[in-house]
Amino acid sequence: MKINHKIISYFIGFLLLFNGGFMFVSSIVSYYYKDGITMDMIYSGIIVTLIGGLLLFLNRNHDKQLNKREGYLVVVLGWLAMIFTGTLPYLLTGTIDGFSNIIFETTSGFTTTGATILNDVEAMPEGILFWRSITHWLGGMGIIVFAIAILPLLGIGGMQLFSAESPGMNTDKLHPRITDTAKRLWLIYLSYTLIETVLLTFAGMTIFDAINHSMSNIASGGFSTKNESLAFWNDQPLIQYIVIFFMFIAGTNFVLSYFGFKGKFRNIIKNDEFKIYSLFIAVFTLIVASVIYLNTDFLSELTEGFTRIEGVFRHALFQVVSIITTTGFTTADYTAWGPILLLIFFGLMFVGGSTGSTAGGFKVMRHLLIIKNGLLQFKRILHPHAILPIRYNEKSVSSGIMFNILGFFIVYMLSFIAGALVFSILGLDFESSLGVSASSLGNVGPSIGDFGPSSNFYNLPFLAKWWSSFLMLLGRLELYTVLIIITPYFWRNT
Repeated sequence: MKINHKIISYFIGFLLLFNGGFMFVSSIVSYYYKDGITMDMIYSGIIVTLIGGLLLFLNRNHDKQLNKREGYLVVVLGWLAMIFTGTLPYLLTGTIDGFSNIIFETTSGFTTTGATILNDVEAMPEGILFWRSITHWLGGMGIIVFAIAILPLLGIGGMQLFSAESPGMNTDKLHPRITDTAKRLWLIYLSYTLIETVLLTFAGMTIFDAINHSMSNIASGGFSTKNESLAFWNDQPLIQYIVIFFMFIAGTNFVLSYFGFKGKFRNIIKNDEFKIYSLFIAVFTLIVASVIYLNTDFLSELTEGFTRIEGVFRHALFQVVSIITTTGFTTADYTAWGPILLLIFFGLMFVGGSTGSTAGGFKVMRHLLIIKNGLLQFKRILHPHAILPIRYNEKSVSSGIMFNILGFFIVYMLSFIAGALVFSILGLDFESSLGVSASSLGNVGPSIGDFGPSSNFYNLPFLAKWWSSFLMLLGRLELYTVLIIITPYFWRNT
């Protein structure tokens, strides 16, 4: 079966129209703040829009059938097109030096990793800061899912794209038609962004800071408008609690949010993944808070001006939720909290949020089913002839799904190990290699070692920035979507 190149090019052109459109929006922000880069942002939008329009025009007479193989290509090539054209605002404004730095920052944005090479975020023009947040916001739910919401206008079905965007994700449909599902997901996504913006503004943020942090937060990103991230508001607990709440929501399956809006709270409470997700956060927050409370060496900086218990609880909860949901905001340098907590936070980089959320990482559902399968093996050993199915949300899980999850676990860990080995070869020390590999693959943001919360990724070696960018994309598209297109049998005509 030949690959339908025209429909792939047509769809990429359609995506680029969105990219260019949001560059124009960023130019309006730039004009409002008189930051001196308005015309550069407009030129970026014009170039990208023209490329997108040309692709649409040249491939307008295309076969509208889209098979699964083409769906994977559209997703990967679509993300690459968004990333590479997304570098134009940085290139034309000259706000970031070096193409490797620009690629790193742009990839980190669209993959919602939140790692940055910027030494002074607050010195950036407002138009650029807004564009950074936009890349998070688009990448959060997935620009591909966003596009399939209006695919009926093009006469193209979107199920292949949705499955390619979320491989292995067992997301319940909100509506029988996939495009209607995408529309509802994005309506929820937009609503959360607007609500958090309003709440943060009332809590004391400027409207500019509020909308940027909301777009970053709902996307489980991590880009901030401040050099200190959320530590800038350590004297305003309400702001940090609002951010914590929406980090938690963003790391929860968006289908559950739909149930919540419909008043079906029983569906949320009974959900196995939600219960484990909440339990993970509660348990690790208690552990982290206890260690901090008992260690007077770094207690004072977290409790200055507040009650001791409240300060410890807030900072512990904030960092645990931020790492588990792979958001990456920080209120303190958790790498300075001692070796025990450093090990815990490193481990949390492998947890991830819920399936069907904007969070990256391995995902709680996969952890839950692997644990259930491991425990069930004890019963199977004692009763080898008994039929003992694994249950998830009161339903039996097929062996095919379990094989998929176990295979994903093996590939994920091999990717992490390979990532760390390459970083070591490129000159990083052992701790930094492990941290940057886990952070990039899990789309976490802050790492450990030389690239912890108090630092940035500017000093990452040239080739390491490109390798990290690859791992970010690999993790964002959940491994198989990227890896499958480099296998020989993917390209065979069958």
